[in-house]
Amino acid sequence: MSHHAKRIVVARAVVAGLLAALVAAPDTAPAQTALAATPAPLTLDAFRADGTACYDRSVQPQTTIVDSHIHFRPFGGPAVPFEEIVRYLEATGVLFANVYGIGQMLPASSSCTYYLDCPGTPLAPTLRNDFVNAANAVVKTPEGLHLTLAMTFPDLADPESVLAGMALLDEEYPGLFRWMGEVNLVKQAVFANGRVPVPAEAIDGWAGFMAVLRERGIPIAIHADLGSDDEPTLYLPLMEKVLNTYPDNPIVWVHMGLSRELTTMDPVRHAELMASMLERHPNLMLDITWRVLDDAYFSTPEGRAAYVPFLNAHSERILPGTDFLASRDKDFDVYREELEVNSRILAHLDDEAFRNIALGENYFRLLGLDYEAPAVCSATP
Repeated sequence: MSHHAKRIVVARAVVAGLLAALVAAPDTAPAQTALAATPAPLTLDAFRADGTACYDRSVQPQTTIVDSHIHFRPFGGPAVPFEEIVRYLEATGVLFANVYGIGQMLPASSSCTYYLDCPGTPLAPTLRNDFVNAANAVVKTPEGLHLTLAMTFPDLADPESVLAGMALLDEEYPGLFRWMGEVNLVKQAVFANGRVPVPAEAIDGWAGFMAVLRERGIPIAIHADLGSDDEPTLYLPLMEKVLNTYPDNPIVWVHMGLSRELTTMDPVRHAELMASMLERHPNLMLDITWRVLDDAYFSTPEGRAAYVPFLNAHSERILPGTDFLASRDKDFDVYREELEVNSRILAHLDDEAFRNIALGENYFRLLGLDYEAPAVCSATP
């Protein structure tokens, strides 16, 4: 039996036990207060491409209707139940979302829910959250939402294991996973938990699973820190190698390479770098999720002056979202705030950019979905 086949056999046994445990012990959580009544401005019917719907920005929300980056599972501890997160989306007018898990989890024996609270506690790759999300999505997705399941398990430093994990997901949930990510190429925040940058030589070994993604039209969303305040582009060569090695794969660079370790980069320099990357790599898209971007860049006068023209000029290459993490210490108010913060920059964009980004046209095109963003029928006041 080949090494690849042995991986599948071993993993299949693990998954069988996991699914049995899911049936026996579904998520439990303390009772929550009622969600605020915030009716959705549009329904899925407005995106059926019949040309009749329009979006009036002067009276309708300036928040995104797409959350392309939301984690339905936490690093550790109890999760917000799937049905509750669905209600968050419904209550804030989000109609389309990627169902991310967390591919690297804290040990079950750990009392931590967040890796930053437990330096020294290892994070380990796992399929667990992807199976939990799939089991929930199959039976708990309401008709009024469009959810896309994402594979978050891949350990990019161990590419052979990725094909084995994909085979398991295919066996249990054939055709349901249409996205890969968020997966970590380099994430400085988890260095204290035993993770390191993926070695450059490992990237060549991705060829097998990247070929499958290409064949299926599945994007891969990669967390790749640019660098730190001391060395802003230290890790850029890693992302460059990925893009140069796999030019035909749709690749989403999450957070535009920014992080809590890089909050002082000159916005003009960063925007120019991102523009250069987009021009040189036609299948690259940028994810502008995570409130760090607004807190450190978008909300400053200098940042807005740099990024509004950049986003308008490259609006067909941008994806919105929140990067909300569904640990049980968070609730609807947290999600609503994350959506509002991450959407602030969108209110400053021109109508074409708003339609492409906030109203989902880029997202539909990337995934080949049978939806079309409505026209904007009134300019922003």
